[in-house]
Amino acid sequence: MTALGVAVPRPVPRWSAALTLVAALAVAVGSTLGVSLPAEADVARVVLWELRMPRLLLALLGGAAVGAAGLLMQAALRNPLAVPELLGVSTGGALAAAVTVVWALPVPVALQPVVALVGAVCGGAVCLAAAGTGRGPGAVLLIGAAVSTALQAVLLTVMAAADRLQYDTLFRYLVGSLTGITWDHARLTLPWLLACVPLAVLALPALGVLRLGDEAAAAVGLHVGRARIAVLGLAAVLVAVVVGPCGPIAWIGFVAPHAARRLRPAADARLLLPWAAAIGALFTTVADLAARHVFAPAETPLGAWTAAVGIVAGLLMLARRSTS
Repeated sequence: MTALGVAVPRPVPRWSAALTLVAALAVAVGSTLGVSLPAEADVARVVLWELRMPRLLLALLGGAAVGAAGLLMQAALRNPLAVPELLGVSTGGALAAAVTVVWALPVPVALQPVVALVGAVCGGAVCLAAAGTGRGPGAVLLIGAAVSTALQAVLLTVMAAADRLQYDTLFRYLVGSLTGITWDHARLTLPWLLACVPLAVLALPALGVLRLGDEAAAAVGLHVGRARIAVLGLAAVLVAVVVGPCGPIAWIGFVAPHAARRLRPAADARLLLPWAAAIGALFTTVADLAARHVFAPAETPLGAWTAAVGIVAGLLMLARRSTS
């Protein structure tokens, strides 16, 4: 199909894109659970239920949360380059974990994910408080980037005082990893994510108005500043819940919304949100498979693979956009 001599790409049929996404998720889940079962039933139960299932659940839910957070942030700021890492959440959680380990605070190992979750929420709160002083989405994004950079500087200062053992302990968490995930981590994460689902649904009408621009949104009665901060706060909570047990999972919040828009180019935020969540879950699960198997028996950090998947996918999308 052409228009004025220029090829116009046809949108992917909704049923075909959904079927492809469901099939990819099924393959990724099957590959994650696929294990050569030992003869002993007790060992098989431990491998599947105690080790694989909570890790798979966190990969799916965490990827979906970060993908949805990326879409909320990009829609609220009307900027496709906005990423959750600019909310200060990931850096806040990493800073709390680093302080706990380097300063040898008397925090039980079981409560360290909770400490990281609190640090992530505080980092996001500081960033949003500073961003609330900005006028317009561009100013909010710049202020968020500045606050996140300041928190990262503090994190590097704390890490400079770490010895080799402490650094090795923090390395996987700071890069992002699902190693050692248990049902305790899942029980910590699941209630927060379930609470965020209705809030995300309630935020969709505001996103539909914000896409019109600040002046038009204010003209129809929306308090633009409060609405934007509320949506960004929801995105910060979604990311914080994942950062607590898993550490920062980079690039998923950037790639998932772009891939969703590629599949549904004419859809608004209401329709794109479930697509972004599903694609985020798929990317994270595939990256975790690579982290476990590519250099087996050694396991690489999840964050390295999400970055690799995100960069490759981002380059492919940009290349397709430039040729279309």
